[in-house]
Amino acid sequence: MPNTVNGQVSHWFDQLPTPRPPLPGDRDADVCIVGAGYTGLWTAYYLAQADPSLRITVLEARFAGFGASGRNGGWLSGLAPGDRHRLARQHGRDRVLAWQQALNEAVDEVIEVARREGIDAGAVKGGTLEIARNAAQAARLADAIAEERAWGNDVTELTKEQAAEHIRFDGVVSAYHTPHCARIQPARLARGLAEAVERRSVTIYENTPATEIAPGRAVTALGTVRAPIILRATEGFTPALPSLRRTWLPMNSSMIATDPIPAALWDEIGWQGCETVGDSAHGFFYAQRTVDDRIAIGGRSVPYRFASRTDVDGQVPARTIRLLTDVLHSILPQVREVPIAHGWCGVLAVPRDWQASVGLDRASGLGWAGGYVGHGVTATNLAGRTLADLVLRRDTSITELPWVGHRSRNWEPEPLRWLGVRGLYVAYKLADRHEAGGRSRTSPIARVADVITRKPH
Repeated sequence: MPNTVNGQVSHWFDQLPTPRPPLPGDRDADVCIVGAGYTGLWTAYYLAQADPSLRITVLEARFAGFGASGRNGGWLSGLAPGDRHRLARQHGRDRVLAWQQALNEAVDEVIEVARREGIDAGAVKGGTLEIARNAAQAARLADAIAEERAWGNDVTELTKEQAAEHIRFDGVVSAYHTPHCARIQPARLARGLAEAVERRSVTIYENTPATEIAPGRAVTALGTVRAPIILRATEGFTPALPSLRRTWLPMNSSMIATDPIPAALWDEIGWQGCETVGDSAHGFFYAQRTVDDRIAIGGRSVPYRFASRTDVDGQVPARTIRLLTDVLHSILPQVREVPIAHGWCGVLAVPRDWQASVGLDRASGLGWAGGYVGHGVTATNLAGRTLADLVLRRDTSITELPWVGHRSRNWEPEPLRWLGVRGLYVAYKLADRHEAGGRSRTSPIARVADVITRKPH
């Protein structure tokens, strides 16, 4: 694919932004936030809104939205970033139901803030279409419908004919639709949020990577920001910080985007509701119809790099672009002649127990939020509001949610975590092949892999 752009952060950036100035030396602040992705920006936004007198400084290694916030699939979704059953055993079912409701409400909160702040994030709340393409996937899909309804989510079960009224995918056996999701252009949201917090007198320093986070200070090569509250919002780049190398694992996810698709071809495909789309395979895909009438589709491919290394500005192996192209052509053979315009990747943070968390240690002044396991576009908004309440010492309904203060144990040292993660996804690939042969239920290969890794079902 000689004309396919590879890397350059992501397709969502029409052109890479001109960076803001770096930290000009030592500074003092009331709150210092490390990381100018969604988590850091939402936290700054709600803090500045609640108390305009606060001196808030944000440090960013590259530029606002450079990480997962500017590379994700654009699912503004109520998907829970963790295992609801495990949390319910620890904290009670009612608190987990409240968490799920808060995540669903956060979808509308993000859309409303974008409208209020004049951020053109391309939001269309068309919900999510989840499809199954063989008997085992259909069995999992049926279980997922019951599961989502049990946690208070609206889900409509669809026959293959009803699914085709949304989008005419090839080989669909069954599907469901849930309204708790909007399609967005993720980089526009990140850049717009950065501008919104600056209008509230928050200072963002770019090209300023933190080398140490400690009580009362965030250290960089350009100077130190001293503040009584230091908040870590570094998500998949957290392992680059000393003493945090095994805290969260940087899981890799890759995407491609097609050239713009002509109107006549969209008439064949459908997708008029701009639903986000996923499937119930173990090596799942996620997709959207973009603001500029392309299809963007993603999946795991190379899930993890040894020693928690991260990509170079989103560059992906050529085989990853080919693999995702094959997935796209499998579900939508109508687009086989549409060129692939762009391929890229990014990292998301995965705690050892696959559970996102938000917290603030009042004694040290150190706080954090993240570990969203790929479900962070909406969860970051709820996390940012929660961190703001914790900093301001406000006891609210969201500071009582079960992810607040949660601690996950560290990942294993290398090479154990590399072997474990790579083994997990090899097992999932084998399980998908096993199920494609006609199994009516989930492959035992996948069940064993889930148990070993404690990955939520």
